Amino acid sequence: MRVSAAASVQPAAVPAPTGSSSRLAWLDALRGLGALAVVAEHLLPWFLPELRPYWFSLGVYGILVFFLVSGYIIPTSLERHGDVRAFWISRLFRLYPLYLAVIVLVLAVAWWVPVRGEVPRDGSAVAAHATMLLDVVSVGGVADTMWTLSYEMVFYLLVTALFLIGGHGRSGLLSMLFAAGSVVVGLVASGAVVAGAWPAYLSCAVFVVGLGCVLQGRLRTASACVLALMAVALLLLSSRVPWLGVAVLSVMFAGTAIHRWERGTGRLWPVAVTTALVAIAPLWAVEGGWWWVQADVWFTTIALAGATFAGGMALRGRRLPRVLTWLGLVSYSLYLVHHPLLKYFVEITGDLRRAERPYQLAMAALAVAVILAASALTYRYVEKPMQALGRRFARRHAGRPGAAGRPSRGLRVSGRRAGRLQGGADAGVAGQDASHDGVLGHEERQVPDGVRDHIGQGDAVR
Repeated sequence: MRVSAAASVQPAAVPAPTGSSSRLAWLDALRGLGALAVVAEHLLPWFLPELRPYWFSLGVYGILVFFLVSGYIIPTSLERHGDVRAFWISRLFRLYPLYLAVIVLVLAVAWWVPVRGEVPRDGSAVAAHATMLLDVVSVGGVADTMWTLSYEMVFYLLVTALFLIGGHGRSGLLSMLFAAGSVVVGLVASGAVVAGAWPAYLSCAVFVVGLGCVLQGRLRTASACVLALMAVALLLLSSRVPWLGVAVLSVMFAGTAIHRWERGTGRLWPVAVTTALVAIAPLWAVEGGWWWVQADVWFTTIALAGATFAGGMALRGRRLPRVLTWLGLVSYSLYLVHHPLLKYFVEITGDLRRAERPYQLAMAALAVAVILAASALTYRYVEKPMQALGRRFARRHAGRPGAAGRPSRGLRVSGRRAGRLQGGADAGVAGQDASHDGVLGHEERQVPDGVRDHIGQGDAVR
């Protein structure tokens, strides 16, 4: 997101792609790096606390990279297909199967490692998990890393409404508006203004009815606009940390703006403005006392995330390390399963922070191996089959009345340009969309009994 880094990537330097997979490989590589950063953020405090960096935040770096990738690819994927129903079918089959599987796993072993205390013990938790709008209704997820899915869902709702009303080409303006909003909200709001269980219940009802209308094509535009307005209202009024949520949306729209600049349909200066505003957003925020929002750490983290994204763009179309592209492929599994597995692992081994270094290294390597193996299995047997099923289901309903959205003139232009530049990448996007960018648990301190990270006061990484 750092403009000085992103600006060094010139549109004229686009390498000649050799196929759809090579066009998407750099996005997979970025997701792989982001996933590794988040795993390291959660692993090091429990296994190798002395190796944990404090000059930047590994976890925040990872989520910034993920959100930039998501913002870069998701809106243009919707625009190229021009089919709102197919988009949402793809999203639902992409996100929910593994999400529900992890919920079942965590609940099934709650007798051994209890569900997080932040999760309400009432119906509001069910309602919030049903919509994935967990963080924007101030409900903790049963798995720590689920909180960022809230902002993915908010982004999808906004993008859908913008597409249907023809406002999808204003990503640069939107990124600046949300970035400015994060500064203002940080100055006036210390937390959720609207509290209690009812936002979770109400948002669930509106979500189910509204999304049903979007999928069926009945009052589609009106329903999408209602969903988008609800999402923004929740973001501002009932989020756990409102400035952070608004800043996340600005980062995602900045990713879209970068894509439009790359394709010659937008300018880069809005990304510069967005970067500056997001950089200062937490510095005077009412709720901003974590170590990772201190000026030096925050600036460094933003710069590294931006440099990483710019480096990925510079390498697009080129052959990249297969391990990185594979990690990107399984990154949704990796980010959802790694934190629960780390909890179970430490529950068995006990507190490793004061163990001998060789033993720490051996246990850390074993934990990573277990996480990677589990991620490969869940991708192979949960994600991949359900993605294929979603594509078949979307194709089956593609020709029915009300299946497509209402493309604007801007969509037709951007669609032709994207088609020339990206060709047959649809299959790759459909199977590997950057929809799994939720990472980083709310409570780093939420670890098995007897194991707590007391490295720094207030060290609760969201």
